[in-house]
Amino acid sequence: MEANGTIALTREEPRAASLLMFVILLGWIFLAWAVLDMSHPLARLMMPMSASWSISNVLAVFIMWAIMMIAMMLPSAMPMILTFVNLSRHKKQVIHGWIFVVAYLAIWTGFSATATTLHWGLQASGLLTPMMTSNSMWLTAILLLVAGVVQFTPLKEVCLRHCRTPMGYLMTEWKDGANGAWRMGLKHGFICLGCCWALMGLLFVAGVMNLVWVAALTAAVAIEKIHPAGVKVGKFLGFVLIALGVFQIVSLNTG
Repeated sequence: MEANGTIALTREEPRAASLLMFVILLGWIFLAWAVLDMSHPLARLMMPMSASWSISNVLAVFIMWAIMMIAMMLPSAMPMILTFVNLSRHKKQVIHGWIFVVAYLAIWTGFSATATTLHWGLQASGLLTPMMTSNSMWLTAILLLVAGVVQFTPLKEVCLRHCRTPMGYLMTEWKDGANGAWRMGLKHGFICLGCCWALMGLLFVAGVMNLVWVAALTAAVAIEKIHPAGVKVGKFLGFVLIALGVFQIVSLNTG
């Protein structure tokens, strides 16, 4: 507590921040390894050459998506997580902070399962290459247009506002106890998903094995949620994505 009785919430939890950064680093190391050592049996399982996926392929692709979501989403979620951990520490309920994190990641694990199913479906229909890049200009155009339009929707604005104001969100949504931490983590995960699902769909455009593309999307999400000019940057990104989508359609009609 400070002298005036308020909680010092601007102070980072060094151990929590270090642990989160370590997990993020491990995720990116895994992704880099998968890209640099595609001849490894596990890496090959994550890149099925045909639509006839084995159980091992399904599990490997799901693990890849889950780790990728952790590596991509945790950086932008750190302000919210650290604020929650700090609040929990002051309430002498440190474990509740980590329950919040697990619940948040559970939402993105569910998204990973959905992405794995979509991944298989797109590859089975010939719209996705074994390298997980779009094999269809129409698919590329649709993904770009959807992601661009979503940037201007009320849902995006509401979800982004929650993500950009950790203290405001936690003060209005706070629930005590382990169950409360779990419910708050799930809700924040859903809000984060509402912000980012369309941008994550762009992973099918240039491929999840394209580290530059994955890093660019990670940076875009983080800037939107953390940078003071994030809202304006997000709108600009929306215009760019729509323009690229229109360009794809024009190219199709003139090709």
